[in-house]
Formats: sequence, C-alpha cells, structure tokens
Amino acid sequence: MKMKYINLNDCKIIMHYLGKLMQATGIAFLVPVIVAIIYNETNTILGFLFVSALSIILGTAFNKISIKSSQMRLKHGMIISSLAWLWASILGSILMFIVIKFPLIDGLFENMSMLTGTGLTLFLDIEALPKSILFLRSFEGWLGGLGIVIIAIGILIRSGTAASKLYKSEARDERIKPSIVNTMNKTIEIYIIYTIIGIVLYVLAGMPLFDSITLCFAMICTGGMSIKNQNIGFYHSNIIYIISMLIMIIGSISFPVHYKLYFTKGKSVLRDVQFKTMIALILLSLIIIYGLTKVFNIDILFAIITTISTTGANSVPSNVMMSWPRIDILIILILMIIGASSGSTVGGVKIIRVITVIKSFGRTVEGILSPEGRKFPVKIQGKKITDKDTREAASYIILYLMIILLSWIVIIGCGYSDFNALFDVISAIGNNGLSSGFTNPGLPILVKLVLILDMWVGRLEIIPILVSFYGLYDFIKINRKHKKKAKKR
Repeated sequence: MKMKYINLNDCKIIMHYLGKLMQATGIAFLVPVIVAIIYNETNTILGFLFVSALSIILGTAFNKISIKSSQMRLKHGMIISSLAWLWASILGSILMFIVIKFPLIDGLFENMSMLTGTGLTLFLDIEALPKSILFLRSFEGWLGGLGIVIIAIGILIRSGTAASKLYKSEARDERIKPSIVNTMNKTIEIYIIYTIIGIVLYVLAGMPLFDSITLCFAMICTGGMSIKNQNIGFYHSNIIYIISMLIMIIGSISFPVHYKLYFTKGKSVLRDVQFKTMIALILLSLIIIYGLTKVFNIDILFAIITTISTTGANSVPSNVMMSWPRIDILIILILMIIGASSGSTVGGVKIIRVITVIKSFGRTVEGILSPEGRKFPVKIQGKKITDKDTREAASYIILYLMIILLSWIVIIGCGYSDFNALFDVISAIGNNGLSSGFTNPGLPILVKLVLILDMWVGRLEIIPILVSFYGLYDFIKINRKHKKKAKKR
C-alpha cells in the first residue's frame, strides 16, 4: 500500500501553528494604521482594520484545533512556513484591492515582492500612493527580511520541538544562543538596533523622517522597496548613497557574526569567510569593469553592492543601467545568482554554498592526482565539510539554475524571448529586485504567476515549496482514491 505522506492529523498540526502565524500577521497589519492616522488617511484605516481582523479571527480559529506538540516534524514546519508567506501576500493583496482598487493578482505580486525582499514592482507611479501604503511596502520588506516565522517564534511560540522545526523551515540553521527562542529574540534585537542606527544616519544626512524610516527598512532587509519613482536616485546625494551601501553590507552579514562583533572587538567580521569573499567579489568586479571599460563612478559601485546584497535599490533608471557595457550586466547577473552570506537577509544561492562546491571540486582533483588512498578533508573556517554538505550545496545550485531555466522557458512560451525576461527571472528568484524594464503591469497573468512563484521559492530556498506542493498533491490523490473505493462499496 502506498504510504500517505500527509494525513488528516498532519493537516491539524499545520493549521494549528499556521493559526499562530496568521495572528502575528494580523497584528503586523495594524502598525501602518498609525501612519494612516498621522497623515489623516481615514479611507485606508478601515482597510487595514478589516484585513487585520480577518487574519486574527481565522488564525484564532485555526489555533484552537487541538494537537500534540510532540508530533511536530520538519515537513510540517516547511508547509507552515510556505503557507504563512503566501497568506501574508494574499492578505496584502486584499488590502490593496480594498484601499486603492489594485487588481488582486497584481497585489499578490506586489506583496510577495515586498515580503520576500525582492523589490520588483508593478506600480507605475509609486509616489501617488497613500503614505500608509508606502509605509506598508517598506515595513513588509523589513518583516520579511527577518522572516515572518522567525518573528512569530520570538513572540508567540514557546521554545521546543515546534520552534526548532519552524526555524529550520525558513532555511536557517545558525544559532546565536542554545535555545531557538533566545536565538530569535537576540536576532530581533540586533536587527532593531541596526535599523535605528540607519534611520538616525539618514536623518543626519538631511532626509525627512518618513523617508528615513521607510528607506532604512528597505535597505537593512536588503529589499530595496523605495517610496520614490526614481528609487535612491531621487535624492541625488552621495552621502545618502554611501549610507545606503553601508546598510546594505550590514544586512548582508550573517546574524551570528553580528552577535559576536562586540565580544571579538570586530574581529568576527574580518574572520568570516563569507564577508571576506563578498568584499573580494565587490573589488574584483570593480577591477574587471574598470579594466575593460575604463569607467568607475559611484553608480557602478552602488550597482555592484546592491546586486551582491540582493537589495535591488538603484541609483540610475533601469533603461540607463541596461545600456551599460555588456560586461557590467554580466557581472550583475553573476552577483545576483551568488548573493551574499547565509544567515543574513539576502537572497541568491549564498556564498557559502559556492565556496563549498568549489573547494570540494578542488579536493576531488587533488585526490585524483595524489598517491592512492590519500584523503583530503574539505574545511571552511576550520569546520570540516562532509560529503553530505557538498551534495546538498551542489544539488541546491543545480535546482536553482533549473528553476531559472524553466521559468524562462514558460515566459518564452508566452511570447517573450529577449534577454530582459531572463534578467528579471534571475532577479525574482534571487529576491534581488533590479529590473531590466521587463516587469510591468501589462504582463500576462501566467508570467506574473511565474515571477510570484520564483520570488516565493527563492525566499524559502526551494525545498519547503516543493514539500508543500507534493504534500498537497499526495493528500488530494490519496483522498480521491479513498472516495472512489467508498463509492464502489
């Protein structure tokens, strides 16, 4: 008899914990109400209150489903996490439909982009939006950069098996403290401290307080959602560019390294292999571009940092960036795929996976050339890398590239075959947000759905989404068989 991967009891566990995350999401949607009140946007307040109440009421109903917490497994955590991100995006799309009459599918795209820290947008005139919606765009990115599940663990879920499974479900395994909940609380603390520092720096640079808050939210989460049509380029200020680049780099460093910063007097950053590799890639990119084009300016430096940090903010319009020499665009594509540190807010395949695969290939070659029987252990920062680690890293990179190719093929089937479509697919799955100009509200629904899926898959690092889809498929398939058998009887 075929094994049933997802049964009714599994569904109860998923719904119970999903209910907690829905409650947290509902509470989060109340925060922009403060902005609506300050700017006297009474017409938006009811929209926020409605979606908040909807999420809290449904979440409370789900959470009342009785389960045994000891039954929580990783598959449950992955499905819960996947559904939590999808629910938050749906909730945001309902809000935008109510408040600004934005189409639901476009709202789903926009909110998925905001939450995953991607930054691609379908709005043609961002500055025409209500202040509360502008705040929401940055605030969702800020929450998503840390992780919807991560925040809920820190606030609503007690330490134990459930917290551990949910933590791992968002592609995180690094711990600052032995306890998952203590790790999350310390992570949130670090995140808030850097956010406050960023806001203060922007204010000191002469930026209005509202702009400072929303821009810092967008930069620290490496999401890049701007409140201006020209993005960072609106300010025409090198000081603001420099502050933004600093915040993007901070957001690209893993939280455990940030935690050790004080105790090691800053040495933890300098010792971190991912940070050193990121800086090396930035410098190498600048050298290659200058060597081949003899051009260097702050816009190129900004583009490289916003790309490797997968922030997606830009200091120049998309059409200007795409007119740069092809070597510049090629480097941007490579950096978009790589990303920065694991355990940070960035997207991409992550530097640590690339290092793992490259080192393992090098050791394999050495092993072939060396005397028979000699072993070459792979180590990164003194930590031994197992064959399992290597296989997982290589498999992930291959799967990541396959999804890029499949997404592009679907888009080609819709009549778009140019390089710009590929550029935006890579940007979407890498949660980067730089656009070639391809992404626009006139795209067919299928293309929008592909990009939504890419952003969702990229943020949760593929496996949780695959587990969710296969679990749903298996549940439906098995239940159909049972119904057929019941009818025959």
